[in-house]
Amino acid sequence: MAPVIARERIQVVDARNRPCGSAWRSQMRRMGFWHRATYIVVRNSRHELCVQRRTLTKEVFAGGIDLAAGGVVAAGEAVHQSARRELAEELGISREPLSHVLDFTYCEEGHHIFGSLFTVSFDGHLSLQPEEVADAWWMSIDEALALDEVTPDTRLAVSLLRDREHAGAGESVVCVSS
Repeated sequence: MAPVIARERIQVVDARNRPCGSAWRSQMRRMGFWHRATYIVVRNSRHELCVQRRTLTKEVFAGGIDLAAGGVVAAGEAVHQSARRELAEELGISREPLSHVLDFTYCEEGHHIFGSLFTVSFDGHLSLQPEEVADAWWMSIDEALALDEVTPDTRLAVSLLRDREHAGAGESVVCVSS
């Protein structure tokens, strides 16, 4: 884990997603605190999904495959600001409009996340953040969901998006936990 990331302050929330302070990222991981995270699904005009290989230095799911850009919400940061920041940092996308699609919970393997899912359309050049993204490519949502090594939280986020799109607009809050 990179020392700078371990010292990053993140927003801690209670089991109902109400802010209740902040913690160092390393402390949040070690203690399994509830926190917020953003997931930004990037699709091109062919409706393909931007799939990313995580670097081997990532603190969780190192070397895994992400189906969304995004990350942990910083202390005092609004979710939409976090989504915009993460998208610019990881993929270099900064001027495209984001659409908030749904909120969900992910509670597995010691992770306690209130996720906010956004989408963005983008056909330009990706500028990958070398500390976090090793590679990126485009493929259909169904092909991406069939890949091995997909991070479980981004698999859930994209599965919920696909299900919502197939069913049409509906309830915006989905809770999934073990």
